[in-house]
Amino acid sequence: MRIDVLGAVRASRDDGTPVDLGGPRHREVLARLVAAGGRMVATDTLVDDLWAEPPMRAVGALRTFVAALRRAIEPDRPPRTPPRVLVTEGPGYVLRLPRDDVDVHRFEDALARARRTPDALTDLEAALAAWRGLAYADVTGSAWAQRERTRLEELRLEGVELRARLLLDSGAGAELVAELGAHVTEHPWREPAWGLLARALHRAGRQADALATLRRARTMLADQLGLDPGADLRRLETDILHGVTTLQPARTVWTAGVRLGPRTTVELARTLALAGGDALVHSRRDRLAAARAAERTGDTALTARVIGAYDVPALWSRADDPEQSRAVVAAAERALGALGPDGPAELRARLLATVAVESRSADLSGTERRRAGRAAREAEALARELGDPALLVFALNGVFLQSFTRPGLAAARDVIGTEILDLATRHGLSNFAVLGRLIRLQSASALGDLHAATAHAEAAEQLAVSTEASLVPVLTGWFRARATAARSAEPGGPPAATAAAHYRVAEDALAGTAGMPGLHRGLFALALLGLRLLHDRPAPTDSALDWGPYHPWTHPLVLLARNRAEEARTALARAPEPPLDHMQEALWCLTAHAAARLGERPVAARAAQALRPARTEHAGGASGMVTLGPVARYLAEAEACARGR
Repeated sequence: MRIDVLGAVRASRDDGTPVDLGGPRHREVLARLVAAGGRMVATDTLVDDLWAEPPMRAVGALRTFVAALRRAIEPDRPPRTPPRVLVTEGPGYVLRLPRDDVDVHRFEDALARARRTPDALTDLEAALAAWRGLAYADVTGSAWAQRERTRLEELRLEGVELRARLLLDSGAGAELVAELGAHVTEHPWREPAWGLLARALHRAGRQADALATLRRARTMLADQLGLDPGADLRRLETDILHGVTTLQPARTVWTAGVRLGPRTTVELARTLALAGGDALVHSRRDRLAAARAAERTGDTALTARVIGAYDVPALWSRADDPEQSRAVVAAAERALGALGPDGPAELRARLLATVAVESRSADLSGTERRRAGRAAREAEALARELGDPALLVFALNGVFLQSFTRPGLAAARDVIGTEILDLATRHGLSNFAVLGRLIRLQSASALGDLHAATAHAEAAEQLAVSTEASLVPVLTGWFRARATAARSAEPGGPPAATAAAHYRVAEDALAGTAGMPGLHRGLFALALLGLRLLHDRPAPTDSALDWGPYHPWTHPLVLLARNRAEEARTALARAPEPPLDHMQEALWCLTAHAAARLGERPVAARAAQALRPARTEHAGGASGMVTLGPVARYLAEAEACARGR
């Protein structure tokens, strides 16, 4: 039995005979279980992932899909014998197949091996060749599938570049010029790809072309992003100019390359994370490696301390690496289970806070969200009982990230931010003082109090100087662009073009900051859309705009701007309810606006119901980075449409 998801979802028997998996829902159930990687997926999670609004008999329908899949996958299984492939386990289901029988798992394993040893190149090439298109290509409109597609596409690009590097390191690679040239054209922002192309040109005896490629990369980075090339590209250019014959750029050595114990590794990872940038990316990887190393010792207390030691402040409700966050949450929950309810309160509080902080609300199913909320509340209660201010601010960080349970809660989040700021200031916890300021900035922005938000932005910038928090000026730059956009809609305010230019500068600064893909993707396009709505203009239709995770809610308005009303109506009907995160008010307002434009009364009524608690807030303001204007405007549109006016 083989299952392939790197393209459309399909299954085949060992002799190559295709398996009829049934309809789209059947294939999605199977695909969701593949994505779980051999872990059990609870029935509630499957229901939440399959339906934006589960029907009354959703669980019964799910069981029907599972039964049909079992008949298709194991047609010769005798009656009343337990299934061996699609198995019931606890409150859900799990897919029991060897990893070599699933193409995505073969790919992930081949990539992991190739990272460790050049000898795995052949397996990596075979795994890359197995891609038939976008992963889960025929599972459309599902948030879980889009998350997986995004994650796997990043891994595929890494695999393409790793294969090229291994070939070049082995002395081959001149034949890669055409392939890498196409890769750079398609993905011009991937700086390592430019270096690989230059090395391939050099290997082919085309030194002048190699230098021209590096200069083209320098020009592109400077003109488009306002950045200088990284150290590897600069070193490569110098080596070519000096006639070095073997070009193997040095790679930065991080903690995972040093033989340290898990305690030392996680402490160093925590320090690197607070520095931001590339260090943040590597620190997350090392933090997970340290947790796994601690688990292998069998020492539950050590494992709990290592996992809970990474108390790095977190502001955004969408994870930069959802899969890694899930792995951390799973490790923390295993440690909690091993400690038991009577385990040391301090260790349990840190593990619970870790679960709450790593369970970012935009990436969760309903079941996961409820579990994370309980973890946040329990961590806070334990921390208050213990009277440990450092532990309490960490727990409150989790409470903040789990506070996006519905629209209209900016004032409640400001209370959390105020306590974090007060505790951090009184007890010298400077990194959490920055977090408190940024939470209060977001809350004031959501409430339309730009004067208070500006004061918090300035205070955060002052703190960032001493804490070396490099991301703070990037975030406050976005806030100032958001404020300019709001003022551009007021009499005597700056032109809309000025606000757009400020957003562009903020976007360039964020694009040059490593480690924040969960924040970056789609933000600039959403900001431009908000600016246009402030000025009663149609959505931008530039095909180069990356709408990122906001595409389902922005697409109807883009289609309307292209005068494709019926397609817009279809897109609006397919759009799920917005995730419970920083952008939920904004996305509900986009839904309300599109529904009003199209006269879709039921959709408008749902949007109005969701937005009423947020009527005094500003759409997008909770991010502190964009604005669509007052929620009240969109609420009025939705209510009028719902009443048939």
